[in-house]
Amino acid sequence: MLPRRPHELPPTAGLPLRLADLRPGAPSLAADIAAQLGTPPLQLECSGTACLLIALITLSELQPARRRVVVPAFTCPLVAIAVRQAGLELQLCDLKPGHYDMDPAALRAACDERTLAIIPTHLAGRVADVDDAVAVARSVGAYVIEDAAQALGARRGGVSVGLAGDIGFFSLAAGKGLSIYEGGLLLANDPLLRESLARTAARSVPRSLGWEWKRSLQLLGYATLYRPAGLGLVYGNPLRRALRRGDPVAAVGDDFSLTIPLHRVGRWRQSVGVHAAARLPAFLDQLAAQASRRLPRLRRIEGIQVMDDPSGAQGTWPFFLLLLPDQARRDAAMAQLWSSGHGISRLFIHALPDYTYLADMVPAQAVPHARDFAARSLSIGNSAWMSDADFETVCTVLENTRD
Repeated sequence: MLPRRPHELPPTAGLPLRLADLRPGAPSLAADIAAQLGTPPLQLECSGTACLLIALITLSELQPARRRVVVPAFTCPLVAIAVRQAGLELQLCDLKPGHYDMDPAALRAACDERTLAIIPTHLAGRVADVDDAVAVARSVGAYVIEDAAQALGARRGGVSVGLAGDIGFFSLAAGKGLSIYEGGLLLANDPLLRESLARTAARSVPRSLGWEWKRSLQLLGYATLYRPAGLGLVYGNPLRRALRRGDPVAAVGDDFSLTIPLHRVGRWRQSVGVHAAARLPAFLDQLAAQASRRLPRLRRIEGIQVMDDPSGAQGTWPFFLLLLPDQARRDAAMAQLWSSGHGISRLFIHALPDYTYLADMVPAQAVPHARDFAARSLSIGNSAWMSDADFETVCTVLENTRD
C-alpha cells in the first residue's frame, strides 16, 4: 500500500469557491449558464436528480399509457430511485462490451410501445451516443432524456450536450464542475415542453426554509473544505473508515436515501453560483489541457483502456475513467491507491441489479457487460491540485500491478 499523501486530493475536479463568491448577488444562475452554454432557457432545481424526477413526471403526464424507462445498467443509483419515485417502471439496458454506451441490440430489444423514455448517460464527462437512443425512441414513440449530470460544459459538434434528445439535465452537486453544493439545471429544446416542465415544478416543488438553510450551511462548508487541506476531514477519513469496515458502497457514496427531496433554491446559493460561473469556462479549459497532457501517459500503460469521446465531441475532464484488463488487476491497484489520498476512486460500485438496497426497484436481469464494466473500472481525479509527481506515482502503481 502506498504511503498516505499528506493532503487529500479529490476524486473529481470541482471548481473551488473563493471568498468573493459568497457575497450577495443576482439570482440569475440559470440564465447566466444558458448564455454561457448557448442553450435555450434553463430551469434551476435543487439537484440533478430532482431535474430527472420532474422530467419523468412531466413526460408520464404527456404519455400516461407508457410506464417504462430504459436506463444503462451501469449508472448512478439515483436514476433508479427517481424512476421509482415518479411511479414508473425501470427497464435496464446492458452496455456495449468494454464501453459506457448502451448496446444497440440490447437497446432495441428493451424498447416497445410501453417505453416512455430512454436515458443515455454522458458518464464521467464523456459524450454518449445519443443519436442511437434518439433513433430507437423515435421508432417506438418514446422520449430521450440526456443524463448530463457529470458533463456540464461538454459539447458535440460545437453544441452543448443535453440538446440532442428531448430533455437534458446537469448537476451542480458537490465536486461537480460548478457547485452550489446541491443543484441541477433542466433544459429542453421545445418551448411547449419547457412550459410543461416549469408547470410541473411550480406545483411539485415547495419552498423549504429548513432545506435551504441546510444546503446553505453545507455550501459554506464546501467553500471552506474543498481543497487538499480540508478534504481529508470530510472525504478521505470517512472513505477510509468505510473501507476498514468493508463497505465499498459507502466508501464511494453510492448509499443514497430512497426519497429525493424537492425544494426551491434560494437567492444566496444562486448568487454564489453566478460569481463562480464566471470562472467556469477557463476552468474547464484548464482541465482539458491537463487531461491532454496526461492521457498519452495513461495510454502507454499496457492493458489500460481510457474512456474518451467519439469524433466531433469535446467532453469535460473531471476525472479519467479507466478499464483494467480484469478485476484482479483493478482490485490490486485499488488496494494500493484507494486510501492513499491520491484521488483514486470507483465511479459506481455495482451494476444496478447488484445493489441490495435497490432490490425492490431494479429488476433482476442479466447484464454481463455492465457487471464487467463495474468490475474492471476505476477513476483518477483530474484536479489541478494533482501534481505531475502525484500523477506519475499513480501511473507507476498501475504499471506495476499489470501482471
